Amino acid sequence: MTTVTAEETIAGARERIDALDDRILGLVQERMAVSAVVQEARISSGGRRVSLSREMEILGRYRDALGKPGTTLAMTLLELCRGRV
Repeated sequence: MTTVTAEETIAGARERIDALDDRILGLVQERMAVSAVVQEARISSGGRRVSLSREMEILGRYRDALGKPGTTLAMTLLELCRGRV
């Protein structure tokens, strides 16, 4: 019978966290690119770069899923995807 040590458990979990972080970073970069397409289309059709009602939907979605820290996360994502307003 093999026994997994705490160190082995931690090392394995950290590898999984690193893999998840890589995926999250890739998704954030993809979101930034898609957001740029939306902003360009909105501006070229005479609209504004930012839709505040849409941003409020996103903030609410993250807050509902993750609580107050979700709002902070959503604000960071919005800032990355559109820059400061």
